[in-house]
Amino acid sequence: MPTHVPQDTPDDPHDSALTHAPAPRDGAPDDPLARERAHLTGSRAALRAMREDVEGLDIRDVTANWVNAAVLSAQMDERIKALADLAHTPLFFGRLDYLHTPGADLAEGAEGERFYIGRRHVHDADGDPMVIDWRAPVSQPFYRASAKNPMDIGLRRRFGYTAGDLTAYEDEHLTSPAVGDQQTSKLLQAEIERPRVGPMRDIVATIQPEQDEIVRSDLGGTVCVQGGPGTGKTAVGLHRVAYLLYAHRERLARTGTLVIGPNKSFLHYIEQVLPALGELDVKQATVDSLVTAVEVKGADAADAAVIKGDARMAEVLRRALRSHVTVPTEPAVVVRGSRRWRVPVYELEEMVRELLARDIRYGAAHDALPQRIAHAVLVRMEEAGEAPDDRVQNAVARNPAVKAVVKSAWPQVDPAKLVLRLLSDAEFLAAHAEGILTDEEQKTILWVKPARSVKSAKWSLADAVLIDEATDLVTRTHSLGHVVLDEAQDLSPMQYRAVGRRCTTGSATVLGDLAQGTTPWATSSWDEALRHLGKGDAHVEELTAGFRVPREVIAYASRLLPHMSPGLAPVSSVRENPGSLEVRPTADLDAAAVTACRDSLRHEGSTGLIAADARIPALAEALTAAGLAYLDPGEETSAESRLTLVPASLAKGLEYDYVVLDEPSAVVDGEPDERTGLRRLYVALTRAVSGLIVTHATELPEQLGAL
Repeated sequence: MPTHVPQDTPDDPHDSALTHAPAPRDGAPDDPLARERAHLTGSRAALRAMREDVEGLDIRDVTANWVNAAVLSAQMDERIKALADLAHTPLFFGRLDYLHTPGADLAEGAEGERFYIGRRHVHDADGDPMVIDWRAPVSQPFYRASAKNPMDIGLRRRFGYTAGDLTAYEDEHLTSPAVGDQQTSKLLQAEIERPRVGPMRDIVATIQPEQDEIVRSDLGGTVCVQGGPGTGKTAVGLHRVAYLLYAHRERLARTGTLVIGPNKSFLHYIEQVLPALGELDVKQATVDSLVTAVEVKGADAADAAVIKGDARMAEVLRRALRSHVTVPTEPAVVVRGSRRWRVPVYELEEMVRELLARDIRYGAAHDALPQRIAHAVLVRMEEAGEAPDDRVQNAVARNPAVKAVVKSAWPQVDPAKLVLRLLSDAEFLAAHAEGILTDEEQKTILWVKPARSVKSAKWSLADAVLIDEATDLVTRTHSLGHVVLDEAQDLSPMQYRAVGRRCTTGSATVLGDLAQGTTPWATSSWDEALRHLGKGDAHVEELTAGFRVPREVIAYASRLLPHMSPGLAPVSSVRENPGSLEVRPTADLDAAAVTACRDSLRHEGSTGLIAADARIPALAEALTAAGLAYLDPGEETSAESRLTLVPASLAKGLEYDYVVLDEPSAVVDGEPDERTGLRRLYVALTRAVSGLIVTHATELPEQLGAL
């Protein structure tokens, strides 16, 4: 069972005291840190035993056939992976001392319990928990308990680690009269500010109360999180997936989960978060990779992409598809043996009109029509004294005469060919876009040189999304149990619809920042975006406390907000780091960037050199000439390779300990309009965790003002 503790535990140091210790050694029995280390050692041994138990299972006598054996073997392999003890990942990061046993009557003098909180559940040989999963209900007070609402917690303890060794702890006595005087946790601050090398890491030890409310919100509802730079919205979304898989594992195992990010570099950056939390089966994708019916070979001009991405195109496609339906003009005559069965025109017409009125998917109606005709024939057979069964009905539905009626009245339609015709045939487009698109808009999306076939067409991403919409009009898209959509502000209405189709019967977590919308079609309203997603009843939460970007840096970047996203509240950073911002005017941009990178690399952690896309070749040459090796976005940083050269167009969602921003005006000028350019600059300015150096040869954008 969990350790029972009296209300006045003997090993509690002073409130909020941060206790450090030298490297692990055998401590005296009354040494609190030694006891915690002993529990860590015991927990690791227990986890190792759990893993060995699974590895030692013999499944030969419990599997009926080779299929069952293969499935069970795969499940065991996944379980073994989930039970790995990662050397530099703390097995537990906190402890809760309850005043009373959770769930028991709060009788005076009742004995409390102690729980260690970690990334996964660990139990001893008797099945008693040594570490409690952070997602369990009993763990919730670790994130939410406060002096105002202690949630029956007498002591909350946080642990500090160095290279996997437990070296410090910090206590909060939530029921102590002096608790109101406690300052921000030093261990919490240190964890947030820990240098970032390698992929994104989890925030399970530092989740804040407002974040935890979102993480633990119910599976049945869709949540939209508006959060500025450094508010942890991406981490919140990923931890929400982990929580939902814990709370609704069987349901989501059947229906599936998916994380959608803006690009492959971003997905590579976040891909280790869920496995670190023990969740190995969550799929990742970009919006581009969802719509794969055709190969994307071309690109649209911005004005054409905006129109193709407009939600009005859904109605154009619906009209174009339904235009293939024609009302029958001749009766159906079915010959079976020596008998002829006639279904009159008016009856066929009623069937077609009824299916049109029901507005069911085109493919479903195509499949239903022959069965309707066959049923009408069977009614006539029964009236004539025959006794046909279902096999006869299916045979009639496959009769050549019935097939001929269906082919004429409700022909099969290839979605890609439908879109090809719309973009190639001006008359066809005009017939179905009338009253929806203006003549000028129709002209804008028409191909100048129509393609001869689906295969030869130079499809754009916007075209692929249109084909995905048309495909769903024909056949229902498979729905998942839960979808996380990150950087959602950059999607077009038609892209929202494409994502929404993947969770029509499930829920979604939508993450983004309206101020960071950098596409010509970026949404200006979450209400509008959620409506296109099909989740108009979603709850919108706003995160305004920043935990990543230093206060000095976010304040500088926030000068742009009134000019690009008026009405949005600036992020309030909890991190005060004087000297974290430096602006360096220069006459030699390349040399200044190299110098700034060298200065940044003197510090521990990663460095990102961010520049306008057009500046990347020159900077790459300058870094190479200076002997500074660099990585591309998506490549994993390490202790030996800590510098990444980042085009501004790929910086979104990434973070570095130190950032060098090259020529801000070039970042703005590289976009089609000023608003988009300022938003791109805002993204680039807010990628730094510890320090930002801005180098410029031309005047800074006037919206930034003087430092």
